Amino acid sequence: MKATTTIKTGASLNNWFSKNLGDAMLVSEAIPSLENHFLTRYTDAKQPKDMAIFMRHESEGRLHCEVKVYFSPAAADIAKELNAEPCQKPYPNG
Repeated sequence: MKATTTIKTGASLNNWFSKNLGDAMLVSEAIPSLENHFLTRYTDAKQPKDMAIFMRHESEGRLHCEVKVYFSPAAADIAKELNAEPCQKPYPNG
């Protein structure tokens, strides 16, 4: 039986989450709100080094790109609050 390591949020170390915020031209209001929500929870959790969010533009070959937010496993509770979906760990280069 394979054991999984858990962190204080109870998330598996491999459980990343992502949320598609939509068209990059239309998400200017959503980003500050997301950042503020994350920073509040991050501060409340005593700023754990493994809790992070990452944002990037992804086009997947389409004309317009979308902004996707990735939540590290330590940010799983925040991701779930924001209805993010489980995903694979994102690659640094897309």
